[in-house]
Amino acid sequence: MTGPRQLALLAQESAHLAPGASEEAALGRRVFVSGSGAILTDLDGNQYIDLAAGTLTQSLGHCHPEVVTALTEQAARLWNVHDFATADRVELCELLAGLLPPELDTYSFFSTGAEVVEAALRAVQAVAEPGRNRIGALRHGFHGKTQGARMLVHWDIGNQAFAGNSVLGYSPYCYRCPIELQYPSCGVRCASLVRKHIAEKPNVSALVFEPILGAAGVIVPPPGYWEQIADSCREHGVLLVADEVLTGGGRTGAFLASERFGIEPDLVALSKGLASGFPFAALAGRSSVLRHPQAGRAGSTASTYSNNPLGIAAARATLEVVTRDSLVEQVLTLGELLDERLAELRRQFEVLGDVRGIGLLYGLEFVRSRTTREPAPDVARAVYLAALDLGLRVSIGGHIIRLAPPFTIERALLEEGVSLLGRALERVTEAGR
Repeated sequence: MTGPRQLALLAQESAHLAPGASEEAALGRRVFVSGSGAILTDLDGNQYIDLAAGTLTQSLGHCHPEVVTALTEQAARLWNVHDFATADRVELCELLAGLLPPELDTYSFFSTGAEVVEAALRAVQAVAEPGRNRIGALRHGFHGKTQGARMLVHWDIGNQAFAGNSVLGYSPYCYRCPIELQYPSCGVRCASLVRKHIAEKPNVSALVFEPILGAAGVIVPPPGYWEQIADSCREHGVLLVADEVLTGGGRTGAFLASERFGIEPDLVALSKGLASGFPFAALAGRSSVLRHPQAGRAGSTASTYSNNPLGIAAARATLEVVTRDSLVEQVLTLGELLDERLAELRRQFEVLGDVRGIGLLYGLEFVRSRTTREPAPDVARAVYLAALDLGLRVSIGGHIIRLAPPFTIERALLEEGVSLLGRALERVTEAGR
């Protein structure tokens, strides 16, 4: 339960703080004061295994000493000189060049995931051929909360409807197939419809997509989905813009999730784990796009905090550790363990309708019945709160709980975290009998 010191602080700040926090923060009502590796500590001294890794950001865990050192030393030297070159920027570029596919050889740096998605959209608009005035996206996608990112997926607020110029295609949501078919007998019909309505349309300039849909609940595409779409986009001149804000940096067991599905994107948006949760983002792309005369006009990649030395320092330190310690390979090993343990939980608990994931990114979908598959957000909330009380932090959204442990988590601690999740499920299911 939330301790007295935390309750007092939360009551005090509620007089000033606007509502609208994340569901997990609003429900959890915790005040965290420190973190080390995969462990968080709250204001009352309680500790938690953090299997959400911040907001799915802390690829090296909380306060990794090498990232702390890099930030501290940089903070003592220089914070912001707009987008002038700094000593570390070229080294970050070289690191990225060694980690990304060779065709993604041109970079620009920003501060947030939404900002880098907007930069990608500007690049697409700059190089689009006359008549290609539409952009493709996927239903259930999430690309940020800025207006351009929202318009991609037709996300309106209140009574305001800002219709964008995007064309929506079907996501590979096999558990809740939008066209009521079953894989593999469906022939991956969702992919063929994306080809028909987006890839083969002469007025579409690009398809903006998450290789694995994160906010929608870690929707992992089946074999054949991206192969069909990527090949068709390439054939018809539609640019592939991969939003890897969540998945990029190694979380899926490859530096880019696109690599795991054989996708060769023209542009890639990276953020979250790239700098261990420090605000930083990168747009990587083919030189034919990002060095195009229209895309490279003065100011097109500049903003107040773009190229900031602190973000560059955090990203450089993070990627150096990821490379040196072979953490992408470790993600694969730990991911196998996580997959096994979560499969055991699904066999044990009927409320877990589906468990899906890849590497160290998993989604648990809660249902009232495996027959009807009716979503059970109240059960997910109860499990989330029970887990917090037991000393485990996960990420909740609606009827889905997501797990994204740090790459550096010890095997025993990961096992303990999944065991605590099992205990939380036991508490909730027994209480509901």
